[in-house]
Amino acid sequence: MEKEAKQFLMELLTIPSPSSMEMEIQKRWMKEMKSYADEIRTDHAGNAIAVLNPEAEFKVLLAGHCDEIALVINRIDEQGYLHFDKMGGINPKAAVGMKVTVLGEEKNFSGVIGVNAQHHGGLKGDFGLDDLFIDCGAKSKEEISEFIKIGDLAVYKREPEILMDRYISGRGLDNRTGQFIVGEVVRRLSKKELKVGLYAASTVNEETNMGGAYFAAAGVEPTMAIACDVTFATDYPGVNKNKYGDITLDGGPVLAKGAPINRKINKLLETSAKTLDMDVQYELTSRSTGTDADRMRLTGKGVPVSLVSLPLRYMHSPVETASLQDIEEEIELLVHLIENMSGQENLNPLED
Repeated sequence: MEKEAKQFLMELLTIPSPSSMEMEIQKRWMKEMKSYADEIRTDHAGNAIAVLNPEAEFKVLLAGHCDEIALVINRIDEQGYLHFDKMGGINPKAAVGMKVTVLGEEKNFSGVIGVNAQHHGGLKGDFGLDDLFIDCGAKSKEEISEFIKIGDLAVYKREPEILMDRYISGRGLDNRTGQFIVGEVVRRLSKKELKVGLYAASTVNEETNMGGAYFAAAGVEPTMAIACDVTFATDYPGVNKNKYGDITLDGGPVLAKGAPINRKINKLLETSAKTLDMDVQYELTSRSTGTDADRMRLTGKGVPVSLVSLPLRYMHSPVETASLQDIEEEIELLVHLIENMSGQENLNPLED
């Protein structure tokens, strides 16, 4: 991965992008894409779509969602402590003792998620988010309410880091890595003569309702779509591989197999991987994928979909960890696929 591309990825990972509040990261992504795309589109959901070869009849939609999980303020008590619910899949046990940034309307505030000292009994048993609170240093409800309102969002205060010059760790790799990947595919194909149209969508709201994916696919009306998301790595202590499969960092991109997935798209991806001498891994998505692919598939007259995922350790924690090599290989795989498509591919599984 080029130095400038890696710097852009690191920058994206520093920008707060909680579900429903993705505007800042979208504007930064569009600014980067403007130099490479033939056109940039937006919609009322907040999606940003970079397009190459918009005149082509055969349209390939890549979707990587840019939103991250967050906390949403639901009560401010008389002492000025902020109580919260989840915006996406927050794990209460991962939140304990974390620093956060509360995103106020006028300015942001630093805070800490307080925890009862072990000397005073600590947290007991199965606790939930309603047992936790954010301390911003305010002395009263009146003081903090001038700046922070019910419905304001907070994200973990965690800067991305490179581990051993091979892995990247931080908050919100799910799925700002996907946003980066679809944008990098556009950059690398921007000087190529494509026979298909490429629509790289940085989608919103995946962590909460997947509405962004629906808007994107309904607007583009693609011939096929590929969701670029993350999946659960199982290569660290305590994971039951018999139950959850064997997915490793540095093992290559992960292709999904299951009822929602179009087998012909997967075959195209496997052919590209073989040509590139690239290893791929597999996961099962028997009924649904739990990603943007599910919503894109059910737009219009129906869209053939596939899912290419990045292996991720410690999902929905402040220290999500992925492989830079896997990111690079996923980009290469998608670039090779799209560059070599003729625009005449028949995706009907009942036709040869």
